[in-house]
Amino acid sequence: MRITRRRAERALACLLFLVAAPLFAAVELDPPPGAMLTAQDLSAPDSHLVPAGPWTTDEGVPGLRAEGAVTRQAWRIGGPSSTTLQLIAPLRAQLRDQGFEIVFECRDRACGGFDFRFAIDVMPAPAMYVDLTRFRFLSALRVREDGAADYVTLLASRTESAGYIQVIHVASGGAEPLAAAAEAAPAAPPEPEADAIGATLERRGHAVLHGLDFASGAADLSDREHAVLSALAAYLRANPARAVVLVGHTDAVGALDGNIALSRARAEAVLQRLVDRHGADPAQISAEGVGYLAPVATNLTPEGREANRRVEAVLIATE
Repeated sequence: MRITRRRAERALACLLFLVAAPLFAAVELDPPPGAMLTAQDLSAPDSHLVPAGPWTTDEGVPGLRAEGAVTRQAWRIGGPSSTTLQLIAPLRAQLRDQGFEIVFECRDRACGGFDFRFAIDVMPAPAMYVDLTRFRFLSALRVREDGAADYVTLLASRTESAGYIQVIHVASGGAEPLAAAAEAAPAAPPEPEADAIGATLERRGHAVLHGLDFASGAADLSDREHAVLSALAAYLRANPARAVVLVGHTDAVGALDGNIALSRARAEAVLQRLVDRHGADPAQISAEGVGYLAPVATNLTPEGREANRRVEAVLIATE
């Protein structure tokens, strides 16, 4: 269903009206079973945009900027099975049970896609990942008897091997902050399972190799361990009849010929790392580059250019 500007205005009016509707109780949200806290931050005083509608060219993201004690949490849920709806629905139900009104709810393209994601507050990777084609968002409001307001925004997304949930709570006017979770040290990006990346390749025919770091204009791959390469190498070893082409992509800075050469060099760097460090069979891998001809985001923003600098694995042989 298309969300119009009028509907967004009604949602914002509802958000403002609810400030006069007294409710009560503290905010307590239980993450899904098996969820691991990847990041947590409490800042007070602070402010947070509570969206009330999708991103539009004219207005950006409409909403209310709430002020108070802001708690941000990110969680990772291992396993490839849960959809974004399955991730967010239990938390939505908990909010409703605690007297919250849902102000705005949307999914990926209906939210505004890339523009919405980069207009809202998102904790950085590796704590929180957002797939621009697979995410859901909602904002909710509750006002207590003493006039203090609780604002909550939820963002859920997933990769092929894990789900991610971000919870942001603003406690204004003396409301209690979201209960702190047991601290977990943020770690390196989780190890993707070989069967997860293999499932992506065989279902979609290609997979972005997330977590590879290339600076603008550079083909050098950092020396740190890249879990996605370990997973791809394991998949290839387990499936000797399969082969992949590594396709490099760049941002749109510079001439096309130079970017095609750069993207090929990046793909070749990944190929070499797979062979040298992960023991992959070079007969199963080749490398090509297409420059900036297949972007996944706009090249008009730094975030979009960063997303476009990537290497994908394309499946070319099956039994």
